[in-house]
Amino acid sequence: MSPADSVIINLCPTGMIPRKDKVPHVPTTPEEIAKDVKRCFEAGASMVHLHARGEDEEPTWHAEKFDDICQAVAAEAPDMVLVVTTSGRNWNDFDRRSESLSVSGLGKPEMASLTLGSMNFPTSASVNTPEMITSLATAMRERGIVPELEIFDIGMANFANYLIAKDILPGPHYFNILFGSRGTADVSAANAAAVLAALPADATWAFAGIGRYQLAANTLALSLGGHVRVGLEDNPYYDWRDRTPATNPRLVERVVRIAREMGREPATPEEARRIIGLKPVDRAASTAGVK
Repeated sequence: MSPADSVIINLCPTGMIPRKDKVPHVPTTPEEIAKDVKRCFEAGASMVHLHARGEDEEPTWHAEKFDDICQAVAAEAPDMVLVVTTSGRNWNDFDRRSESLSVSGLGKPEMASLTLGSMNFPTSASVNTPEMITSLATAMRERGIVPELEIFDIGMANFANYLIAKDILPGPHYFNILFGSRGTADVSAANAAAVLAALPADATWAFAGIGRYQLAANTLALSLGGHVRVGLEDNPYYDWRDRTPATNPRLVERVVRIAREMGREPATPEEARRIIGLKPVDRAASTAGVK
């Protein structure tokens, strides 16, 4: 199977917004997250985008909580590509946003999210100044962490090219392109074409859809030869017509099923690292006999 036939499934299991009272299957504790990630790995996911929650389900930036989650995930699903968030949605100072980058040992992240511009969410703004983006990119490079580049509009793709030209983002270049959030780009052929045309030639890219647009964005990416991001962070329902609650494994299973109908197989974590350009990782040897 050629790399073009393999699809990287990037799981976003938790995020900052879903709470159990409205999204009953969202995992929030390290144990819940790790078990959910393992089930999704078995279903076909190869990388995971991790957020941390406190005991009250509220988002937290604390390094020790990220450490707990990353170590738990690495123990349950050692092959997975580990990605941590540096989101500015709930706090916007460098110290808090960069704490997730300090995780070391078995759960050391290979990648970390880096949103390439500011935008509005339905009820709040996410501010990402050029200085903040550059500072986070530099901190990632110093720690050997590859940015998971997040794009919500074409201007962010243009800014990525500027940062690449300035050697602030030396590569490899993996882009999550998120469609459907109120205030940013909708899911459409025109928007998809515009963003893809603006990406650097060496880019690996995935489409994500917010809420009801997740399935449409994922299917569009599959048809164009790209990769996908899927999970409860972005979408709480399996069926938006009757508001059937989703689970992370069911969302992964559905996108795998659609991919296979299109002649594409889920990439293994080893294949995902090769496609993206990440260094090989062998956590399985380190976790042998631990459980």
